Amino acid sequence: MNTSEPRWRKSTRSTGTGNCVEVADNLPDRVLIRDTKDRDGGTLSFGPAAWSAFVTHAKRPTTTA
Repeated sequence: MNTSEPRWRKSTRSTGTGNCVEVADNLPDRVLIRDTKDRDGGTLSFGPAAWSAFVTHAKRPTTTA
């Protein structure tokens, strides 16, 4: 596994509309996120623990009041 270059994959929640994000989680100290439609438009970088916490929170079922 090459850990010096990001290996991008589309989100599992992506649809065919082009409104997708790509994730590179093969790097040892960071997780990168970018917009599929604008790959050169910038990249967000998160520490692995912060990304894991975000994904865990995003997967929680929503509740209504």
